[in-house]
Amino acid sequence: MKPAIYENWRHAFKLDPDKELSDEALEAVCTSGTDAVIVGGSSGVTYDNTNELLSRIRRYPVPCALEASSGEAAVPGFDYYFIPLVLNGEAEWLVRRQLEALRLYGVFIPWEQTAAEGYVILNGASEAARRTGAETELDAEQIEAIVRMADRLMRLPILYIEYSGVFGDMERLGRIRELLTGARLFYGGGIDGPEKARAAAAWAHTVIVGNAVYDKLNEALSTVAAVKENID
Repeated sequence: MKPAIYENWRHAFKLDPDKELSDEALEAVCTSGTDAVIVGGSSGVTYDNTNELLSRIRRYPVPCALEASSGEAAVPGFDYYFIPLVLNGEAEWLVRRQLEALRLYGVFIPWEQTAAEGYVILNGASEAARRTGAETELDAEQIEAIVRMADRLMRLPILYIEYSGVFGDMERLGRIRELLTGARLFYGGGIDGPEKARAAAAWAHTVIVGNAVYDKLNEALSTVAAVKENID
């Protein structure tokens, strides 16, 4: 079987269709040497603003994936599609929304370019946690159970640990990585410079940088080299 496009990604930028980004900043992101650009957001994501952002990214050769958090924003033309399942959220965000999207669009989904993404949201103050009703105050045993469910019971190809705006617990991230047997570990949250990028890259297969693109562009760009320093 041909390897999935994301299996060699060490670094990715995540861009929100509901946020403004200048042409100059977008060019810097897309030509930075990152492995991919992921398009997605927690709120305000529509077909129109997703399609507009895709058309701008397509000026550059960087791979581009859509994190499809709503059926309304399912835009064709991406290189890959991630379908998030919020493992510590309300049932609506684990299966009900996905079933509704499959009912409406299942016949059109490019299955060879689509993967389920087990999400664990760990910042209770984030918009993502509020919207999905995520239980974020989890102890070590609860996290371990979620990881085993995602990796061994559900056999999800990706486990995404999301701190959404704050830098997470790297010791916890290390324990999660050691538990995984098959899933690829994505990490996102609070990476606003090279030091944090290196710390996350020590454990995550793929480090994802989002908010810093809008708040600290130069520091965000510096994370690409920091993540790729220790590729083995």
